[in-house]
Amino acid sequence: MRYGQNVVSSLPDPKVISIRQLPENVDIETSSWTSSSRSTANTFIVDESEVTIAVMGATGSGKTTFINAASGSSLRIGKGLQSCTSIVQVAQAFELDGRSVTLIDTPGFDDTTKSDADILRMIAAFLATAYQNGKKLAGVIYIHRISDFRMGGISTRNFKMFRQLCGESTLKNVVIVTNMWGEVSLEVGEAREAELASQDMFFKPVLDKGGQLLRHENSSESAHNILRSIVENHPISLQIQRELVDQKKDISQTAAGEELNREMMIQIQKHRNEMRMLQEEMREAIRTKDEETRKELEIETRKLQAEMNRVQSDSQKLVSEYNEEKNKMERRMQELSESARQDAERVTAEYSRQISALQTQLQSSTSSSAAERFDMVRQIEELQRRGQRSGGGGGGFFGMLGKVMDGVFGW
Repeated sequence: MRYGQNVVSSLPDPKVISIRQLPENVDIETSSWTSSSRSTANTFIVDESEVTIAVMGATGSGKTTFINAASGSSLRIGKGLQSCTSIVQVAQAFELDGRSVTLIDTPGFDDTTKSDADILRMIAAFLATAYQNGKKLAGVIYIHRISDFRMGGISTRNFKMFRQLCGESTLKNVVIVTNMWGEVSLEVGEAREAELASQDMFFKPVLDKGGQLLRHENSSESAHNILRSIVENHPISLQIQRELVDQKKDISQTAAGEELNREMMIQIQKHRNEMRMLQEEMREAIRTKDEETRKELEIETRKLQAEMNRVQSDSQKLVSEYNEEKNKMERRMQELSESARQDAERVTAEYSRQISALQTQLQSSTSSSAAERFDMVRQIEELQRRGQRSGGGGGGFFGMLGKVMDGVFGW
């Protein structure tokens, strides 16, 4: 599918200039970082050859495997249902049909080492920072295992959070990818696929809004074909990006934050009911002098109370910890941006010095052979090309943002 229509950015009064449309001999002042989430947008230069795609899904669904197959990266892959992607990761950019593609690996909301509140804060901070810097996603891939017998509570919760992050207007740039077809018969897989596509509680609402449902055949070629359905999309902002940056909402006021709070309230109520049952069983054990059962119930009660405290703490700290982590990211981005600028200036100055020396040598070496003069011209041109490339080192913006995520969220 191709989406070529013009989409008006909801960043406040941005001026977006395609590199393909940039006039010759025109200097454009650009901003690589805004100092606050409440800063006004500056001029951004958008390179239409660069494509960024986020990959989401439940833990163990094969997100990292898909990214490695597509990009040739070697991001670490988890074993079974044990989470390995515990922070947002940025894969090495690669070329596909003349476009530079960057894939973003995200942890699932059922992560085995972090709470759902941790995951939401992390993904929200990454997406908000990218949007503040004029970076939008060409699309979002949601990966689902066709080998799952049913779309259970964990998968349903992940998909529900995914939809709240994206919002309705972004669904036309969404691709739902089913994988692990080798683990089921074709007949069973097709029946599950048809059910997922036709049921309102599953993927039908996304498909009705223009999303796609595609199969991944566990090969680089298959992954690239899936990406080809996205790379020509007009990049648009996700709902959570508009909520946090444009509408200045606290994270708890976003659709995803409200959904998470609802889930946490359900968990707390469930734990309260379980606590009441444990207390009744404890009283009965005390009445019957069943000491062994009483001790076991005491252990279970302490575990349940600790879980209740954790959930309540996650709910209370969602806003404050997001703001603290976002501020850390802003400071670190400023530091890295300044360091990159200084490095680029040093490299450019060195190339300029070498070019100047070669030009002087070329002008004064009238007795040199044609081959020697040609070699000096070739060296000058090569140094000029290197100088032009020196400003974008270190993996570009998303490479820098990936380093910041490691520093802030790599607990």
